[in-house]
Amino acid sequence: MKGDLFSSEHVVQPATQAGMSVENAKCVRYTVSGEMYARQGAMVAYRGDLKFERKGQGVGGMLKRAVTGEGLPLMAVRGQGEAWFAHEAQNCFIVEVEPGDQFTVNGRNVLCFDASLSYEIKTVKGSGIAGGGLFNSVFSGQGRLGLVCEGNPLVIPVSAQSPVYVDTDAVVGWTAHLQTSLHRSQSLGSMLRGGSGEAVQLMLQGEGFVVVRPSEATPQKAQQH
Repeated sequence: MKGDLFSSEHVVQPATQAGMSVENAKCVRYTVSGEMYARQGAMVAYRGDLKFERKGQGVGGMLKRAVTGEGLPLMAVRGQGEAWFAHEAQNCFIVEVEPGDQFTVNGRNVLCFDASLSYEIKTVKGSGIAGGGLFNSVFSGQGRLGLVCEGNPLVIPVSAQSPVYVDTDAVVGWTAHLQTSLHRSQSLGSMLRGGSGEAVQLMLQGEGFVVVRPSEATPQKAQQH
């Protein structure tokens, strides 16, 4: 069989490392030897002796999801083999979480992660009820976390001298040690005139990085995730 489709650009090559790696811009490959976790429905192909099982969240996790609307519908992948994960042709990236680190990420951007990582759903500090339900998943431990993003994300440094303000529908995640609060950038007069569409942002202060997608999530997309 010949043609551009069968060129080295598209044909999968033998794995060069265990665990997670980026196969291409839209797909993550995971060489499984034991157990890992992935977003339900994100597996697009696999080979080897692998089992896919829905991962329960426990009573506490179920209650949090019911109250917040935020959650990670996960599946456990166990056995020996290789699996490929993708979601709606979004761009894929890998974050290395090291001991002592924490990475706060929106659940809609999680694709897969090592079993050595732990996560819990937490309220975004400072958002309050007025934040419209700002709840994210916080990852800690040591391992790799696979993320998806519509388009190429912006990674913006945050410093004590230069806080960053992000749209709550556009933020993907941020590193540990950043403090969060809501910031209103629209005056009452502007709101009465119809508003600018940018009334409230999430302010991040401290030392670290914030990751932002290059567009806001539409209400329909937010509900789907």
